[in-house]
Formats: sequence, structure tokens, C-alpha cells
Amino acid sequence: MSPNRRHAAFIASGAALALGLSAFPAFAVGQQASTGSTSGFTSTNALGSTSALTSTKPRETFHRLATYPVFQNAPAGTDPADETVAEISAVSEDGNTLIHTDAAARRIGFVDISDPGTPRGLGSLSLAELGSEHDEPTSVAVVGDYVLVVVDSSTSFTSPSGRLDVVDLATRTRVRSIDLGGQPDSIAITHDGARAVIAMENQRDEDVLADTGGGEEGDLPQAPAGFLQFVDLPGTDPEAWQTRPVALDVAALGAAGLDTPQDAEPEYVAINPSDTKVAVTLQENNGVAVLDVVTGELENVFSAGEVALEGVDVDDDGAIDQTGSTEAAPREPDAIGWVDDEHVATANEGDWKGGTRGWTVFEAATGDVVWDAGAELEELAVRVGLHNDDRAGKKGVEMEGLAVATLDGVRYAFVGSERSNFVAVYDVSDPASPRSVQVLATTNGPEGLLPVPSRNLLVVSSEEDSAEDGVRASVSVFGKGQRYLRGAAGTPAFPSIVSADARTEAGTAKPIGWTALGALSADPTKRDRLWTVTDAAMSPTSILSVSTAGQRGKNAGPAVIDREIVVTEDGSPVGLDAEGIWARPSVKGKPGGFWLGVEGATGPENALVRVSASGRVEERVSLPDDVADGLGKWGIEGVSGTVDRTGEHLFVALQRGLTSDDGVGGYARIGRYDVATGEWAWFGYPLSRPTADGDWVGLSEVTVVDRDTLAVIERDKLNGPAAKLKAVYTVDLPERDPRPGTVPVLRKHLAIDVLPALRATNGWTQEKLEGLTIGGDGRVYAVTDNDGVQDATGETVFLDLGKARKLFR
Repeated sequence: MSPNRRHAAFIASGAALALGLSAFPAFAVGQQASTGSTSGFTSTNALGSTSALTSTKPRETFHRLATYPVFQNAPAGTDPADETVAEISAVSEDGNTLIHTDAAARRIGFVDISDPGTPRGLGSLSLAELGSEHDEPTSVAVVGDYVLVVVDSSTSFTSPSGRLDVVDLATRTRVRSIDLGGQPDSIAITHDGARAVIAMENQRDEDVLADTGGGEEGDLPQAPAGFLQFVDLPGTDPEAWQTRPVALDVAALGAAGLDTPQDAEPEYVAINPSDTKVAVTLQENNGVAVLDVVTGELENVFSAGEVALEGVDVDDDGAIDQTGSTEAAPREPDAIGWVDDEHVATANEGDWKGGTRGWTVFEAATGDVVWDAGAELEELAVRVGLHNDDRAGKKGVEMEGLAVATLDGVRYAFVGSERSNFVAVYDVSDPASPRSVQVLATTNGPEGLLPVPSRNLLVVSSEEDSAEDGVRASVSVFGKGQRYLRGAAGTPAFPSIVSADARTEAGTAKPIGWTALGALSADPTKRDRLWTVTDAAMSPTSILSVSTAGQRGKNAGPAVIDREIVVTEDGSPVGLDAEGIWARPSVKGKPGGFWLGVEGATGPENALVRVSASGRVEERVSLPDDVADGLGKWGIEGVSGTVDRTGEHLFVALQRGLTSDDGVGGYARIGRYDVATGEWAWFGYPLSRPTADGDWVGLSEVTVVDRDTLAVIERDKLNGPAAKLKAVYTVDLPERDPRPGTVPVLRKHLAIDVLPALRATNGWTQEKLEGLTIGGDGRVYAVTDNDGVQDATGETVFLDLGKARKLFR
């Protein structure tokens, strides 16, 4: 049969294995029966509606426009692998030039964002060359034609020092340097440009005992205490600018119940909309102080208080268990912003004693809490697949950055998760009732959140940089509203897949936990349903149902994980490194269950695992000994199958070549397994050559196109701007099986270059394109594996690549 006719026959059946057989049952939440039905988002949870994740109204939505890796802006001759970060950012008054701190490289960087979709590096200014090799920028601001750079020049915790460098924005030359008398952290400028306030932290040494002796390393007090520097900025001549140090009243701090008031450590400053007050967080002291912005008089100081959490994951055990609780802990706020002239909001990152996984709105005059996020942000992280289980036993999502601004007449709070790599967007028009409206995926460690109201932009500076892992510090640019659609339908690129709610044993609604999706399969009969499975990043293993019903049309939204089946063996949940899944058709009216492709730590541990519809492991099929012995650490990466009059056959993709074959760089293997006879046949898949030193190319999925055509994902291990190969190829199987012991090499044909689709998200190009299937609706779907938010950005990209009939001709 010709390829077109073969494919037409397949499409007519609705799925590769439907063949008129009965559908899967309507699973509830598998073995975790206590979680009950998950028919959709619940109205009882503010984050449980799709509108809380992404607006379908273009005017109300933030769209990611660009992700710019700042290593590309390093001076000529710099090793691209050298660490370079983007921590805190400011923007020129015309909104076109971004300036960011780079403490790792002791410089500030300049980026042209006049076209926000195409940031362009403008070079950098070395602070080390202006001072010494110890000098690190901690914050940056712009007033008029000048950049104010706050520099930590300390060589000792006991003798802190720092300066304020005034840099001409046009010439990028320093025109004045002002001694600050201590170690600075953040800076804020009044809206009229008349004053600046600098938090002089004089930070503690985490490796020494407190001055009072005893306790643990890093405890306070550690002299000298911090203070504030007020800088008067009269006129346009920096030579006329003057500093005024303002100490914080120890007695007032103590009376307010702050921790170790004799060693105040200011962290972050913000100025209210009317330019009358400055608020400062004292993170290690767990407090907030409010001062008159002109006189520096202390108007109020209050403790940030404590929070106990219910319904959170507290164990870094691989499982996403949202039934835990934490004892009351200090908020220890980091960033702060004014919601209006009466209310301040804090991001409660925590330090060495606290952290409460959220953010809070306080009455500035009294310190009364008017709203607290509680566990809401952790639920949001779980829902969009950004839960970082490695941090579950510590401070969870760890909210660090916060900024408040008015864009298009709406007052927003932007709150950044340092450990789960996202920014939550809230409408704070009512300070007592913030409303979650969207989540924005970033690169690792978002810290600097910079709204640019005049241009309806949000710029996020992310500080984590690891060339070895292929994750680089970056500047991400988001634009609000229809002007930034650029032909899009109005739905943001992220999230492209989310989870619905399930019920816990206590009866509360919590989003289904998921991460690291490395495989896809069509449902045997349901046109708008797929199946996926979690890999070794999550334990126990979960098989997840994915609804694609709401992805297209006027009110399109993300795909929705709406059901969970926990895999069990011998009556207990089990963790498998499941890298492939195939949903079997029903057999004699009984649900067919699934075949999982499981990668092992060693060759012999690779296996095909048959699982019942309820998640029970029923059979394990090992690879032939000669194949298993030739595998290194790269094993099974995909499984698919067919059922016809000749029986049930499975197809398995091995990621790399065997040591017994033509080396690991020649060809990978695709195996066909006859379920009835237990016989294997093997075919070679010719791998493309790597394009960079240290790279490799391999297979990560296989799916059946028709009775003698397979589609596979072939990819490199590169990500970001270095990524070169993320593609779907097809191979036709020979009419006759190969002779035993032989491995004929197939011819491959490029069907889909997926790299443009991945880059069209305007985010960090993901490495692990790992799941592929043809749905019952005749469309080709793909998904990336987020590595469990470890050594990766954590973003999952779920793609509808188009009609299979057109793509697989």
C-alpha cells in the first residue's frame, strides 16, 4: 500500500489501535482512591479555574516575547562558559535600554529592548576595573541620564564597605563615586527622581557564631548593624548629590517584637506611589519598617509574623503529597512593594529561621495582615508542573522577588518563585483580595522583576547560570495586551498543559501532581484524550489522562491532566523510570490497560511492563540478553504498538546504539516484539551526527503511523540557543522480517522539524523533546520532559503540531 493510502486508512480508524474496539473506562484517580473524581477545576479553589492561569482575552494577557541569555552580552574574548548572571534590572526613562547587575562577573550589562521581541546586547561595564576584583553590584536604578549602581566592595563581614557609582547612561562612564559607609543591598528612587534610598544590610556571616556566643553558625547579632542611606538628588548635576545615613531605632524594633533588634539588616526598599514613605524589609529580623521618605523619621515598624501551612508537600521524596503541614515559621520577607499608599506586600522567601512559601499584604500603618497567600502558590506550581520536590522539605517555591505596578489601568503584583522558576501575576485592585490571573514561566532563579508601565512590559532577570547543564541566566521580556500578539490566537505559550483538581482524603481539592512527562499515547477510542506517564523524577509512577478538548477554538486553553492512575506492584505503589507508554485496546470487552517502556539503571533492568487499567503491574518482559548486555546507561526511550489479525505487536526505541553494534554514534535500535510468541526483531535507525563537542544524538520516542511506518523523535542533548536537532522522522519497515542475528538499517525521512515550534514559545528552548503520538482526532501531539525542575527550567511544552495526514504523507 502506498504511504498516502496507508495513512488514510489509519486516520479513518481514529487511532493506531482503535480498530472499532471499546473505549477505556472513565477512570477516576486510580489507586489513590481517596482523591476521588477529577471531572474538572473546582470553583472552591481560586487557582482551580483556567482563567486563574491564562486569560482568553488578549487585552488582559501577558505574552512572553523573548528570552535573552546574558552570556551573549559578555565582553569579547570571554569564554562563553564563564558564569554571568542577571539579578536586578532597571530601565532607561524612555523604556528602551535595560541595565542589569551581574555580580558573578563584577559588571553591569546593557540590553536594547526597543524591540521587546528581539533584545540586543549593548555590552557591559566592568565595576572591578573601576574598583577592585571584590566589587559586586547588588542593585541598580536609573534617574534621568544616569545609572545609579550600588556596589558591595566588602572584603570582610566585620568591616563592610560599599559605594554608589553614578554612570552616564549615554557614554557608560562613571562620573562620580559616593562612599556609602557599609555594605549595600537594594536601592529605590522616588517617582519624581528627587531622592534615593539604599538598604545598607551589613549582612551576617553564615559561617560564624553570633557576637553573644553560643547558638548556631550564622545567628545574629553580628556587628555592625545595618542602616539606611538617604540620597538627595537635587538637579541634574551628580556633584550636588548628598547622602544622609539613617539608623533604625533599636528600641522601636525591639518593642515591635523583631528578632535581634540590635542587629538590623535591611534587605529591600520600596517607595509608595505618592513619594511620601519608604518601606524596608528587615529579613533576618523578620520585620518591616516604614519611614518618612524626606526626613527619614521612623513612622512604624512591625513584625512580619509567622505562618503555619496546611496542605503542602513537606518531604523531598519524589512524591507530590499535598497533605502535609508546617509549624508556624517567621515570614522573613525579602522583596517589598507598595500596593497603594496604605498597603505593602512582601515576598516571604525566608532566611535561616523561616520562609512561608507565599506572599502577604499588610496594612502599612498598623502591620495588620489583610491577606496572605498561604499554600496557594505551591498549588499553582503543582498545577503547571513546576513543583520542585527537591525543595519540599525546605522552603518550597521560595518566593523572593516582588514588584507592584499599574499597567493599562490595572494594579498588578508580580511575585517570583526562586526555586520553581515562575512569576505569579495578581490583580491587586483590591488589596484585601488579590486575584491570581496568570503564571509566567521564566528561566532559573527569577529575582529581578521590573515592570515597565509606559510600554506595558514586564522584564524578569534570572540569576542561575550553569553552562554545564545548558541553563543560562537570562532576561525574559513579557508584553501585556493585544499589541504583543504578533498574529497569535490570544492564548499564551505557557502553560500549555495544566492539571485539574482531585479530592484528598480530607475532602479538600488539590491539583493533580505531575512532573517530567516523557511519553504520549493516544486513547484507543476517545478522540480528545491522550495518556502520558511520569518518569523517575516522580515516585510512585503515575499514568495520567490528558484532555485536549479545550485546545482549539475561540476560547482555546491548555491541555488538561484530568485523571491519575498510580502504578502498583504486589499491592504497593511502585516507582519506575517509565520513558514510554502505549494505551492498549480493550480485549474481549475488558479494559486493555497499558504497556510501559521502562528504562533501567543497567541494561538488564530495561523492560516492557504491562499494567492493568487500574494501574497494577501484571507482566514484565526483559530485553533479549544480547541486547541488554550491549546497553550502557541509555536504554528504552519509547514504546508503541498495534493490534491486528496477526496479533499484538510492540515497537520499542532504544536511545543509543549498542556497544556491540557500530559504536554508540552509528545507529540506534528499534525493536518489534510479538506479544503472543515472545519473539523479537531488530532494526537499525541511522543517527545524525552531533554538531557540538560533548553532544550526542539519540531517540526519545516511537509511535505507529500505520501498519508499516513508524515515527520517531530524534534529538540532541542541547538546549537554549545551542539546540540544533529536535525532529520527528519516519521510517518504513521492510516487507520481510530480518534474518535472526541481523539488524538492517532503515532509511529515515524528515517529517517534522520541531525546533521552530519550541522556539516559537519565546522561552528557553527545551532539551528533552520526549513524547509523541497521533491522537484519535488525527493530530500529532508532542511533549517535553521537564526533568522534575532539576538542572532545567522546569517548563513543560505541550505541542499540537498539526494534522497527521499532512505531516506524514
